[in-house]
Amino acid sequence: MKDLQFKTNINCGGCVSKVTPVLNASEGVCEWNVDTSNRDKVLTVKTDTLSAHEIIAAVVKAGFKAEAL
Repeated sequence: MKDLQFKTNINCGGCVSKVTPVLNASEGVCEWNVDTSNRDKVLTVKTDTLSAHEIIAAVVKAGFKAEAL
């Protein structure tokens, strides 16, 4: 299991609710959260199979930006 972290533009509860179904449907995502109080809106994803690139693609699909930290 690894923790991957990303800087995002997911900055409020409404944004989190838009990205939730996409991340929850992503096979390989065990757990995730967004620290909206952090200036960089850090998304942390626990996964044992997905790459950073695959998670970024899922976030982009939900309409947001993400870059690996």
